[in-house]
Amino acid sequence: MNPFVWKVRVYWEDTDAGGVVYHSRYLNFFERARTEWLRASGIHQARLAEEENVLFAIRHMDIDFQQAARLDDELDVTVHTVDARGVRMTFRQDMTRCSDQQTVATAKLTAVCLTADSFKPTRMPKWIRAEINNAK
Repeated sequence: MNPFVWKVRVYWEDTDAGGVVYHSRYLNFFERARTEWLRASGIHQARLAEEENVLFAIRHMDIDFQQAARLDDELDVTVHTVDARGVRMTFRQDMTRCSDQQTVATAKLTAVCLTADSFKPTRMPKWIRAEINNAK
């Protein structure tokens, strides 16, 4: 399956004094893409927490910064689901500069399903697991 793609523009607030994206902003861009991917799959995180007492948290993330993104760059941020089972999901994400198709950063991460009221691990609801695994 094709990955989910979310476009983001780099604004002044995302950069350091040299116009280069500050390293922590890449995490924001990756997070927003995953949130929009979930939303496009019919999974709304606020509703999930309120109605099903379930939320997702990042357990582990490896990021490879390959090239600097700069002020005004337009970036494609992709989400590839690798696996969803039990309490965890694994993802691969890529960030590519649209103007030259250069990879800016990649990420591999694990998210876990937690109860919203106690933050204890819980099995992912079957309908979410099915939705995620069907999106592969």
